[in-house]
Amino acid sequence: MTTSNKFSIPFIDNGGSGEIIHFAHANGYPPGCYQPLFSLLTKNYHVLSMLQRPLWDNSDPNEIKDWHPFTSDLLDFLDQQSLHFSIVIGHSLGGIASLRAAIIEPDRFKALVLIDPVFFSPFHIFVRRLIWSSDLIYRFHPLIKAARYRRRKFSDLESIFNGYRRKPIFRYMNDENLRAYIKGITVPDKENGYKLTFSPEWEMRIYTTGIWNDLDLWKNISKLKIPVLVIRGGETDTFRTPAANLLRKRLPSAKLITIEKTTHLVPLENPSRVNYEIVKFLQEKL
Repeated sequence: MTTSNKFSIPFIDNGGSGEIIHFAHANGYPPGCYQPLFSLLTKNYHVLSMLQRPLWDNSDPNEIKDWHPFTSDLLDFLDQQSLHFSIVIGHSLGGIASLRAAIIEPDRFKALVLIDPVFFSPFHIFVRRLIWSSDLIYRFHPLIKAARYRRRKFSDLESIFNGYRRKPIFRYMNDENLRAYIKGITVPDKENGYKLTFSPEWEMRIYTTGIWNDLDLWKNISKLKIPVLVIRGGETDTFRTPAANLLRKRLPSAKLITIEKTTHLVPLENPSRVNYEIVKFLQEKL
């Protein structure tokens, strides 16, 4: 696995052979977190992972007001890599960035895979709009509160593993995949030990600016003509049943799969099943 900074937008080349796939990662989950999935995908495809702007040097969380810039970044990256008819996979935030890109420039994409995207119903988006300009979201959003008080530095990776192993959020993640996740979210600290690669300030800003300006997705999703696969966790708290049912109505051509005993972290919890569904879908549709 190599990291390239040749172009303005840095990326990870995960290797592999065959057709190129771009994988867009989630908020707080750098590409290294998905290594168990990439190790399977690269048996059939060449997988690239652009680094989202929170992982860029000197990036400022206050530069975004919604998630639209992440789509612009993705399209810029595809231009830089001369990827003009692409297979794109996105998890969570990465799914929304990829979906919007495919809607804006449909001829640029060959197939789209969304893994538990942060795709809420229009009613939920309307409610978020009402509180977006206030401080209520900072006060009551559970993920924002968790990010604000998240520990940033650690003495060693084993202590992180021991602490995280007891957290309910990782209940469906085996030890191997949990260690890959921990390795993916940390880098050695110059002073001592390890630190988070993804700053809590950026993580909070992404949670704060999400959802409220996403009605354009619902208005335009029916225009998609490319093959679309959506994978959701059976116990997801993100891509919920009302949104999934509405997606079936607005885009009946899409294939929607729910994987039981998984959550929003489904690609980290059951990478073998996610890989199987992706490869099967792409081989059937392309």
